[in-house]
Amino acid sequence: MKKRENNILALSWPIFIELLLQMLVGNADQIMVGWRDPGGVGAIGNANQVTNLVLLVFSVVCTASMILISQYIGAKDTAKVNRTYTVALVTNIVFGLLVSLILILGCGGIFRLMGVHEEIFEKTCGYMRVIGVGMVFQAVYLTFTAFFRSSQMMKETMLISVLMNCLNIGGNAVLINGLGPVPALGVLGAAVSSDLSRLIGVVVIALLFRRKFGPVVKMSDLRPFPAEQFGRLLAIGIPTGGESVSYNLSQICIQTICNRFAQFVVNTRVYANMFANVTYLFGAALSQAAQVVVARLMGGGDVPATRKSVRLALLGSVGVSLAVSILLYLFAGPVYSLFTRDPDIIALAKIIMLIEIPLEVGRAVNMTMCRVLQACGDIRYPILLCVIFAWVMGVGGSWLFGVRFGLGLPGLWIAMALDECIRAVLFLWRWWSGAWQSKHVL
Repeated sequence: MKKRENNILALSWPIFIELLLQMLVGNADQIMVGWRDPGGVGAIGNANQVTNLVLLVFSVVCTASMILISQYIGAKDTAKVNRTYTVALVTNIVFGLLVSLILILGCGGIFRLMGVHEEIFEKTCGYMRVIGVGMVFQAVYLTFTAFFRSSQMMKETMLISVLMNCLNIGGNAVLINGLGPVPALGVLGAAVSSDLSRLIGVVVIALLFRRKFGPVVKMSDLRPFPAEQFGRLLAIGIPTGGESVSYNLSQICIQTICNRFAQFVVNTRVYANMFANVTYLFGAALSQAAQVVVARLMGGGDVPATRKSVRLALLGSVGVSLAVSILLYLFAGPVYSLFTRDPDIIALAKIIMLIEIPLEVGRAVNMTMCRVLQACGDIRYPILLCVIFAWVMGVGGSWLFGVRFGLGLPGLWIAMALDECIRAVLFLWRWWSGAWQSKHVL
C-alpha cells in the first residue's frame, strides 16, 4: 500500500473542509434568516433536528458501502466493488423517495409531538415541507460521496461542497430578502435555496463519478439480484445507522425538553449546537478518514498498521477538539454577539460553552473509536453502548438535571457531557482489550 494511503491527516483535511461547508449550508439558513426574522431561527433549528435524523437513514447504506468497498479494495476484489456501487445507489434512491414523502406529509404531526412553539409552528412546517422535496437529492449525493471516499478521493467531493455552499448562500441572499422581481420568501426562501444547491451538487458529482470510474453502475448488476452485497450492506449498515438514528432521536427528545423553557433558551441551544458543530468537525473528519484507512488495512490483514493509525487519529481528534472548545469558551461573548444582541442568550451561552469543553473531548474519542471499531467489524458493541447511554444518561439526565433539578439548559448540557465522557472511557477499554481483532466484515 502506498504511504499516502495510510496518511489519515492528509485524507482528513478535505473531509474537514467538506463537513465545514455542509454544516454552513444549514447554518447559513439560520444566520441569514435570523437577520430578517429572529423567530425563523427557532423554526429552522427545530426542523434541522428532524432532517439530521432522516439523513441518517441514508447513512445506513453510505457508511456500510464505504466500509465494504474499502475492504473489497484492500482484498483486490474489483467485481464486488462494482456490484456494491449499484446496490448502494439504488437502495438509497428508494430510501430518499420514502423519506421525502414522510417529511412532506407528516411534518405537522412530528412537530406537534416535539412541542414546537405555536408562534413558529407554521414556519417550521413550511420549511420542512420544502426541504423534504430535496431529500432524495441529498440521498444520492451522500451515496456518491461515500464512493469517492472509499477510493480515498476526498478532494473531489470537497470541491463540489464548495460549489454547493456558494450556490446556497447566493440563493439565500436572493430568496430570503428578495431581489428585483423575486419576492422575499424568508424561511421558505432558505429552504428553496438549499434544495436547488443540492440538486446541482447531485448532477455535478454524478457526472464526475462517471468520468473518474466509468460506467461501473449498471442495472444489469441487479440481475440476478446480488443478495450477498445487499445482505452485507444491511448487516453493517443497520447497526451502524441504528446507532446514529438512536442518538439523533435522543437529541430530538432533548430538544422537546428544551422546548419547555423560554424562547430565548430554545434559540440559545440552536446557536450552541451551531458552535458545537465547529468544535467537533475536525474530529469528525479524522474519524471518517480513519474509518476508510482502517477498513482497507483490515481488508489486507495488517493489524499493527491499524493500531498505529487509530492512535494517531485519536490524539489528533482529542487535541484539536480540546483546543477549539477552550477558545470558544474564552471568546463566547464576542462570538455570540456577531449573531444576536439578546443579553439573555449571551449570558446563558457563556455557561454552556464552559460545559462544552469536557463534552467535546468525550465526543472526539467516541467518534473516532466508534467508526474504527465498525471498520474492523466490531459492530454490536458500539451500537449497544451508544443507544443505552444516549437514552439513559442523555435524555434521562437532561430531564433530571434540566427539569427536576431546575438547572434549565445547563442541566441538559451537563447530562450530555456525562454521556459522552463515560462512553469515551468504555470505548477506549474496548480497543485496548483487543476484542475487535476477532471480528470480520468479509
